[in-house]
Amino acid sequence: MSDLHTGLREDFIGTQQKGAYRYHAAVIAAVALGAILFQVYVPRFITYLSYLELPLLITVYFSLMRRAPMMGVLYGSLVGLAQDSLSHNPLGMFGIVKTLAGYFAASASLRFNVENPGIRLVISLFFCFFHQVLYWVLGRALLGEALDLNIATTIVVSVLNSLVAVPLFHLLDKLKVPV
Repeated sequence: MSDLHTGLREDFIGTQQKGAYRYHAAVIAAVALGAILFQVYVPRFITYLSYLELPLLITVYFSLMRRAPMMGVLYGSLVGLAQDSLSHNPLGMFGIVKTLAGYFAASASLRFNVENPGIRLVISLFFCFFHQVLYWVLGRALLGEALDLNIATTIVVSVLNSLVAVPLFHLLDKLKVPV
């Protein structure tokens, strides 16, 4: 009976959940809240930290580790909307961008071994660039704003964020609980 129950549970979980990790809800909420508050308040005092996009990095991290696209969508939308509500940006812009980043990060985690620091560096570099470009596209298309997209600056900001992402992901790895 135990083997039958285990087999049914594995079928229910599916192949996308194998190698996935869980986190306590309090840890996820605290990390998200800390990243959002950092993003909103720290650049007011230290201006050069305004380029650091911690809410995006934690969205990518938790989406990569959970390996479930729907959880990436949920987490990205919640983090993005919370960031929108505390910032001066139009409500929904970060919500849309982070929702898509969470979905694509979780989908990428199904294909790649995201435990490797090199892979994490490349994935976080891609998603930081993706985040900036998608925000620019949505700002021009949905809001009609004349936002400038400086590719060189976007690349530099993406590289800096990805260099911060690798040690941040390593710290967050210590908080995970195997499924």
